[in-house]
Amino acid sequence: MALVTLDVNGRKVSSDVPARMHLGDFLREEARLTGTHLGCEHGVCGACTVLMDGQPIRSCISFASACAGKHITTIEGYDADPVMRRLREAFTAHHALQCGYCTPGMLATARDIVLRCPDADDARIRVELAGNLCRCTGYMGIVAAIRSVLADLIATPDEEISALRRALRGEPAGAVAALPAPVSSGSAAAPVAQTPFEGFIAKVTTPVKETASAPAAATSSSSSTAPASRTKGSQITGQFDVPFPADQVWDFMVDLPAVASCLPGASITEHDGDRVKGKVAIKFGPMSAAFNGAARLERDDAARTAVFRGAGQDTLSQSRANGDITYRLTAVDSSHTRVDVELLYSLQGPLAQFSRSGLVQDFVRRMIADFGRNVTARLQRPADAGTPPPVAAFSPTRMFLGVLWDRIKGIFSRSH
Repeated sequence: MALVTLDVNGRKVSSDVPARMHLGDFLREEARLTGTHLGCEHGVCGACTVLMDGQPIRSCISFASACAGKHITTIEGYDADPVMRRLREAFTAHHALQCGYCTPGMLATARDIVLRCPDADDARIRVELAGNLCRCTGYMGIVAAIRSVLADLIATPDEEISALRRALRGEPAGAVAALPAPVSSGSAAAPVAQTPFEGFIAKVTTPVKETASAPAAATSSSSSTAPASRTKGSQITGQFDVPFPADQVWDFMVDLPAVASCLPGASITEHDGDRVKGKVAIKFGPMSAAFNGAARLERDDAARTAVFRGAGQDTLSQSRANGDITYRLTAVDSSHTRVDVELLYSLQGPLAQFSRSGLVQDFVRRMIADFGRNVTARLQRPADAGTPPPVAAFSPTRMFLGVLWDRIKGIFSRSH
């Protein structure tokens, strides 16, 4: 055991602790400051990051005894800091936190980025954040929050933050970018000069090959292979049968307004040949989004195969979605057609956490099945010439409950 005394958030904390106790455990167990989160406990995830004399360190791999006499700042001690005040507001405005477990360490690293890299762009911010892992946000909100603080400081410099930056650069010599001194119960330790950390900029040494799409024009090939997709991400497949001849179904499936009228939650605002603009509204449990965007249809009439490529952005969360919907028609017999559907999509932003959820993928498969039923219903009751097709009715509650019921039935069927 050893007596360790630290200056934590301006307060002296002393305790007899094992010589090998880590700083993170000292802060949580001895100082009772549980805002410092311990994740991997190997210095990898960054959740435990705190400031020591104004510099970010990993508290899970730093011995408390080695930090004796240093000034430690945890998430509970940022109230007087001008950089953290801006970061808190930006993290809220850009939805840069969800579960919050990584947030204390993420803020400590973000503060370091703002002070050390005043001209950082998105790529540099991402490199600097590489040591802080988040399993919720997709990082876009975090990057946007830090970038907004840097942009605001360029447009309207803050003298307090400028002073912190000068101190970090050693102006005057020997100073460090410490927090404004809080009210302390004892004398603070003298600041120690530190060498600023310079982030490593990753370089791509092997060129990345991008898959090119096939020409949009129809070909005479008998192959039923769809044009190669440019989208990378999650993949979901499904199929449905339509009790109509393949030629009739194909004519319907390349009529974009008609197809949109069968897709739950979709609506078209502009239509020009094989290109459309519109909106897709989605509501699934806690997730609600309305993606506004554009899409185009690439078709192979000979093979009865088409790819519907689209991209859009949710106005609320600023999440972006890219997706390719490939559908291929196969004549089962003279009066029945099978439609195979493949959805390849990617999400960026706050909604990215939902992209690989098994429940969400079941939800999409249910949407494909509902789409097939709507196509059949439209073919059975074609709209009068010149009359816009009605929009498919969509009940998110019914679909959500249906997906849950399918899951429950699947669990019981596997257990017997």
